[in-house]
Amino acid sequence: MSFNMNRINPNQTQVFFHDGRFETLTNEELEDFMLQMGLTDVNETIEQNLTD
Repeated sequence: MSFNMNRINPNQTQVFFHDGRFETLTNEELEDFMLQMGLTDVNETIEQNLTD
């Protein structure tokens, strides 16, 4: 599943899916989401998406 992320404030991140859906997640929800997606370093992934 492809997605992009955008940090909108220190405790919330919007996750945009390529099928047009998006979700606004708290830091805790984002950590759970990232674990489900098989990604372990949330901060590194957010930074990488911001620089792409």
